[in-house]
Amino acid sequence: MDFGLVLQTDPPADLLVERMVRAEREGFTHGWTFDSVVLWQEPFVIYSRVLDRTESLCVGPMVTNPGTRTWEVTASLFATLNDMYGNRTVCGIGRGDSAMRVAGRKPATLARLSRAMTAIKNLAEGREADVDGASMHIPWVRDGSLPVWMGAYGPRALDLVGRQADGFILQLADPYLTEWMVRAVRAAAADAGRDPDEVKVCVAAPAYVTDGTEAGLAHGREQCRWFGGMVGNHVADLVARYGEHSDMVPQELTDYVKARQGYDYSHHGRVDNPDTDFVPDAIVDRFCLIGTAEQHVEKLARLRAAGVDQFAVYAMHDDVDGVIGAYGRDVIPAVSGANPT
Repeated sequence: MDFGLVLQTDPPADLLVERMVRAEREGFTHGWTFDSVVLWQEPFVIYSRVLDRTESLCVGPMVTNPGTRTWEVTASLFATLNDMYGNRTVCGIGRGDSAMRVAGRKPATLARLSRAMTAIKNLAEGREADVDGASMHIPWVRDGSLPVWMGAYGPRALDLVGRQADGFILQLADPYLTEWMVRAVRAAAADAGRDPDEVKVCVAAPAYVTDGTEAGLAHGREQCRWFGGMVGNHVADLVARYGEHSDMVPQELTDYVKARQGYDYSHHGRVDNPDTDFVPDAIVDRFCLIGTAEQHVEKLARLRAAGVDQFAVYAMHDDVDGVIGAYGRDVIPAVSGANPT
């Protein structure tokens, strides 16, 4: 199993760069950031610094979208970084949640997302692409490679991942739901004539390593409760589309959003998010990794058995450096040295 570190591009950028450099030393293979340029700093500028300071770390957004930038700009950004540092980028992409809604726009349709994924990948890899009816080609790209990994929850989005994407990003760490969604992605891939095992699976969620006490566990939960609010924002969209009791979406995913009142994007992905009162401890425990290092290793083994290739640590809490160190010291070696479940 690979490991990624996910950070927000809060200033100062130097701190993010240093943490990514340390993460590579500790055994992380991927460095991810949010991509919402009103709420945080522009990530692609920072990626160049990270790539310059690291040797093999792959970087990319978790996730970008088809609307913030035109597709040829997004493709050229990735292609330029790859040309400068080798093919060390990955395009995480989705419909667009915070980036679009903060700017007063709606997330993209899945049809538009599909066209964008095709165009961005083709352009970044040196092929001709259609961009809103215009044929384009980036002539200076040589030997470009850009894996495109799509974030998804709902059945139609999972189907698109399986039919088209190189990887699947799932923003929750519940083994049961992970297995359910990976199965849907692989079925869609098989139906499209693809090898299901070629679609990489990345689970991304907060991780907080505690001392094993009840007080430590309670503190870890409070530091990660914001994640249930963020996931609930996506789940609310699914409920609006498919209904509260639709068999298209697992009930375990939808039940907890019944008490959700709204969402303030100014606190998106932050511990101080006020829109998390509806998130119970049980959901925090299911969606996140909280507990001792040994408990993290145990849950990661279950996720790997469900088909996960990478676990990406959301480090948005009061112990970012502590979790990077704990994973490098206790978790990554234990998972890497374990026999596959």
